[in-house]
Amino acid sequence: MAHKENALLNLRSKLFSVFIVTFYLLSQNSFANSLPKNDTVPGGIAIINLNIDSDKPVPQATFKNRRVMLKEKNRTWHAIVGIPLNTKAGRYFIKVAKGKKYPFKVKQKKYKTQYLTIKNKRKVNPTKKDIERIIKEKKIIKTVFNKWRNVPNVNTDFIIPVNGPFSSPFGLRRFFNKQPRRPHSGLDIAAATGTSVRAAATGIISNTGDYFFNGNSIFIDHGQGLITMYFHLSKIIIKTGQQVKQGDIIGEVGMTGRVTGAHLHWSVNLNNTRVEPMLFLPEQ
Repeated sequence: MAHKENALLNLRSKLFSVFIVTFYLLSQNSFANSLPKNDTVPGGIAIINLNIDSDKPVPQATFKNRRVMLKEKNRTWHAIVGIPLNTKAGRYFIKVAKGKKYPFKVKQKKYKTQYLTIKNKRKVNPTKKDIERIIKEKKIIKTVFNKWRNVPNVNTDFIIPVNGPFSSPFGLRRFFNKQPRRPHSGLDIAAATGTSVRAAATGIISNTGDYFFNGNSIFIDHGQGLITMYFHLSKIIIKTGQQVKQGDIIGEVGMTGRVTGAHLHWSVNLNNTRVEPMLFLPEQ
């Protein structure tokens, strides 16, 4: 009797192992064949089929001298190109090894305007000492954005990092205390202070810190220039260099930095360009 029970347990164990391996292979294949949404507007993404067989070595592609992500779909390599918000409508191209160019068109898009009142006037018009701090912080963040990790099959299927309504969409033309500032480079999600914030996808914590405008911040490097950012946190519970999986809790919502209330500012960086986070999410 005991022999039969042990045999049954061994069979169940083998079947479970097969299931885990199969699930892993299927998930890896889905990552390889899943791309973000194509939306060739300023702040959007251009998906370009290079018509290069995926059995061949991974080519290298650049846009405006910045390396761009490459992913496989239907056994061919595709370039996933982030389009800067200040890009004008027109014809552009990416360069691939040996000088080959692939053209794409950028369509015009006009984003809405938002007027906000900031009580802390230093967050609108920083002091000289504040500016010195801001310059130092920009250098740190620039280093984070310039790093490149060769990660195959980067997962571009994101989850929403926090539950809550979308309070300020990406791309808004912003005025703080009636003064024009840079467009909104992320998606704001309203939530109460202390609400858990989760990693949108698997990656490595490339930087954490308390920044003048962004407050308590987390940067996750997902590979090939794809970085997600989580700003205005009340608490950071992970450390730089730590590996995280999709859905892992990394911090808590707060209202640090330049804010009007508690929320998460979530940004996506692709080839050192801030792009629309919604393009990485399932249809809402």
